[in-house]
Amino acid sequence: MMTEQYVTTSVTPLENLNSLSPYEIDQLQDASQGGLYRLFRQCCLAVLNSGSELDSTKQVLDRFSKFDIRISQKHRSVQLELVNAPATAFVNGEIITGIREHLFAVLRDLLYVKTELDACCPGANDSEAITNMVFHILRHADAIRPHVKPDLVVCWGGHSINRNEYEYTKHVGYELGLRAMNICTGCGPGAMKGPMKGATISHAKQRIKAGRYVGISEPGIIAAESPNPIVNELIIMPDIEKRLEAFVRLGHGIIVFPGGAGTAEEILYILGILLHEKNHSIPFPLVLTGPAGSESYFENVDRFIRATLGDSVAQRYTIIVDDPHQVAEVMREGLEQVTRYRKATSESFHYNWQLYIPEPFQQPFEPTHENMARLNLAQEQPSFELAANLRRALSGIVAGNVKEPGIRAIEQHGPFEICAEPEIMQPLDQLLSAFVEQRRMKINYKEYQPCYRLKHQEPEAESV
Repeated sequence: MMTEQYVTTSVTPLENLNSLSPYEIDQLQDASQGGLYRLFRQCCLAVLNSGSELDSTKQVLDRFSKFDIRISQKHRSVQLELVNAPATAFVNGEIITGIREHLFAVLRDLLYVKTELDACCPGANDSEAITNMVFHILRHADAIRPHVKPDLVVCWGGHSINRNEYEYTKHVGYELGLRAMNICTGCGPGAMKGPMKGATISHAKQRIKAGRYVGISEPGIIAAESPNPIVNELIIMPDIEKRLEAFVRLGHGIIVFPGGAGTAEEILYILGILLHEKNHSIPFPLVLTGPAGSESYFENVDRFIRATLGDSVAQRYTIIVDDPHQVAEVMREGLEQVTRYRKATSESFHYNWQLYIPEPFQQPFEPTHENMARLNLAQEQPSFELAANLRRALSGIVAGNVKEPGIRAIEQHGPFEICAEPEIMQPLDQLLSAFVEQRRMKINYKEYQPCYRLKHQEPEAESV
């Protein structure tokens, strides 16, 4: 077994973040509960560990337990001291340029959220405040591009996919790039890396020199899905709910590739929003696609959606199998419709303010055993609220699979119990069982032990 190699060195930013206040430095070095040190260390380690085949935050942190990061301001510039950093982030002793950029993107976003956002939108209600917060973070990261016609396609899909599915994501990205579309993903490997890789080739062919490969992550998932090297705009949102809102507000259309619980969570998120009556007239192209051989995956997903949310919701998405050209054409036509709609309604091209996101999709959900057991998975509620609770259930499964707090909670207290009515439990069980059978829960699928247990919901169960 090859011994881990480490590098200890100092790194300075290339362009921005040339200076920090003493207060900001103290926050980054503060290891207390209210400080940023632990979060900053974890996110920086994820960036430095790009290309890793580990998808467990706990395993990454355990493997690099001797890694440390210190921050100082010397000679009028910020300096990061990296101690026992993964050697794969360096070439001939020099840090790879893209990884250096990602390190300081982490620094930029964590500091901004911690020190600047509390007073960003006084007088707004909770929902408005969250939407404004997402906008402020994206604008501060220079992700907001006014006066550019809709061209940003969000690509969702699993990090644990087979080679055939990965190659297909590249082909789709290639077709999108030929049509001058840009790519936004969750920034990790697999179905997040493939579309970006395909688009870089077609952008080069079309002599597009400013192609955008936007990666949006959050602290809980980034170590399990380290940013892939093609990402040239890395943005760290405070939590999964704001990450999902950033996708649908910043992006103009969504393509979903095969994936596991996290991908199903994303599908439920966008469908739950589109189900709300306030969004019925808003165009939002949504395509589910994969290569030949992935038919059963989409049959399972489609069956689950129809069984839980109703047949009518299927009108909001298109399933295309093994046809990258058609996917790109459907998305191109969809973006043209989005452009016409936003012109007609005087909506901005760069941020979808009109999209109504109900508060159940915005409020952070902590996947504890108690909260998971109390989820209301019954059909006697509005469909968008059922979608929100199903999304929370799947978010908890993602946490139990790959996030450090979730993994530790499962180790200490056993699997999460998810209570559901039979009409919901049966299709949910079928969907999750298919993910396990198709090896979509984790990269190391051979050792996968389900972090959840389904049981009949008691009548008095309440919504979280």
